[in-house]
Amino acid sequence: MRKLLLATTALIALSAAPASADVVLGGQLWTTSTATNITLSSTVPPGNQVKNLPCLICGATQPQQPTGFGYDNFGNTGNQTDLKFFSSGVVDDKTLGSDTLSATNYSAGFLINFLQNLGDLNLTFSVGLDVNDTNVAQTLASFYFLDVTTHTVLSAFTTDTLIPDQNNGTGFPDYTLNGLSLAGVNPGDQLAFFARITGANDGPDSFFLIATPTVAAVPEASTWAMMLLGFAGISFMAMRKRGERLRLV
Repeated sequence: MRKLLLATTALIALSAAPASADVVLGGQLWTTSTATNITLSSTVPPGNQVKNLPCLICGATQPQQPTGFGYDNFGNTGNQTDLKFFSSGVVDDKTLGSDTLSATNYSAGFLINFLQNLGDLNLTFSVGLDVNDTNVAQTLASFYFLDVTTHTVLSAFTTDTLIPDQNNGTGFPDYTLNGLSLAGVNPGDQLAFFARITGANDGPDSFFLIATPTVAAVPEASTWAMMLLGFAGISFMAMRKRGERLRLV
C-alpha cells in the first residue's frame, strides 16, 4: 500500500511539473518559457517588398539592402530537404546555418530606431514571406525571433504549415508572420531571426521586416455624439447664467 501511495505521489508530481522550456537551434539551447506565439496569415501588404522593405533573410536576387541590414545574398538551387538559416547584420553574408550566430547580429537598438523612424511607436512588427516553388508546396517548419544576448526565444512559430506560392514573382509577398514585438527588449541586446523550410524546391524564399505604424485612435460615432452633447450642455449653462446676471442688473 505504501509503495502504491509513493508511486501515485510521484505520478502527480510529474504531471504537475512544467514541460521543458528549451529548444535547440544551431546546436545551442534556447529558453522558450516567455516566448509569444507568431501566427501565419495569407493577408499581405501590396506591392513588391524588396523595393520598400528591408530583408531579414533573403536571396541573391534581391537588390541592395538599406544601411545596416545584411544577409542579402544567400543562394538556393532548390531540392533541399531541410533548409535552415539565421539572419545576420553582416552585409552580403553568404553563409547559412548556425555559424551566423557568431557573426554580428542586429542590435535591438538598431531595429527599435528603424521602427520608430517609420512611426511604429509600439514597436510591434510583422515579417513578410515571399515563397518561390515549382508548383509543389513547401513547408514552413518554424520561425523564431531570438535574443542572442540572453539566449531567449522572444517569439516563435512552430507548426509545420504548407506554404504554396500565391503571388508570382520574386519579392511579391505570399504570407505574413504576425505577433512580433521589440517592446521591453534591452536596446543593447543582440537579436537574430531563424527560419526553417522543408521541401525547398525552387529559388530562395525571403523574409521581410514590416513595421506597424502607430495610428492615433479615432473616436467612435457614439463618442463624438457624447462630446457634442457635452459641449451643448456647457454652452446652455453658460447662456443661462448670463441671462440670470442680466436680470439681476
